[in-house]
Amino acid sequence: METPGLVVHGEAEPFSTALRSLVNNRLYSDVRFVVGQEQQEVFAHRCLLACRCNFFQRLLGQEPGPGVPSPVVLSTVPAEAFLAVLEFLYTNSVKLQRHSVSPAGRGLGGRGTGAEERALRLQPPTLQVLEVLTAAVEYGLEELRELCLEFVVKMLDVELVCETLQVAVTFGLGPLQERCIAFIEAHSQEVLGTRGFLELSAPALLPLLRSDNLCVDEAELVLAARSWARVGAAVLERPVAEVAAPVVRELRLALLTPAELSALEEQNRREPLIPVEQIVEAWKCHALRSGDAARDAPCRRRRGTVPREHHRFLDLPFK
Repeated sequence: METPGLVVHGEAEPFSTALRSLVNNRLYSDVRFVVGQEQQEVFAHRCLLACRCNFFQRLLGQEPGPGVPSPVVLSTVPAEAFLAVLEFLYTNSVKLQRHSVSPAGRGLGGRGTGAEERALRLQPPTLQVLEVLTAAVEYGLEELRELCLEFVVKMLDVELVCETLQVAVTFGLGPLQERCIAFIEAHSQEVLGTRGFLELSAPALLPLLRSDNLCVDEAELVLAARSWARVGAAVLERPVAEVAAPVVRELRLALLTPAELSALEEQNRREPLIPVEQIVEAWKCHALRSGDAARDAPCRRRRGTVPREHHRFLDLPFK
């Protein structure tokens, strides 16, 4: 009876090092990518990409014709993130970092004012790990996605959390979204002052404004929502009230004192943000001293709500 063969393994490190040397190496490459807004040229090897990733198998399925093949254009993924993906495909390992080498070049182009404009001028470097996570999700690389998620959760902080929340909401990463919201609930005031908060999409901001556990007073939350809407209005070139419409209903105006409501009403006349009927509903709660006075006006206190004398008349105390 023939003895079954024995699988033996050589050292992994020299093998990995050799393959890593082929990443973006023109030598023997047979496919060329033009990547990112910077249109960086990246060289790779069809057989390796195709056997490691179904996305590239479909993308590179046809054999190149005679002559010099045209480059494959991938304009949405930054070059540094794409090179990290290639490193993982070639070596099954990748060096993840919080920040990219080059800072992001986004801003308002002078269209914002005050704190919003200053916040976006102080551009932090692009968060490299989130770009790699985004690419891993788009390319269907489950193992790389899980490695990125593990890294992000360990590194989550005030600077990183809003951009992470945006990625989680965009790609339906439920557990990561829950981790981000829990972090923001515990560090609400610090997070509201970040550039990442100002750049959240409306779908990402909504679950925050619906939370009872935000450690911030409603007056501060109204100011933060106005700053967020101003930035969106400047970027999208739309009215502030139109940008705010999907989220502003979640502000709990009945928690404000009559003096605060009057001041808000006056500012709202100068710069519309909140529908007039929403302010009227808050006034009804004060007039009738009941949270049931306006069913659509949330009266429930948040964890960070500063107690006010009229709160004792509301029917929905914080639990």
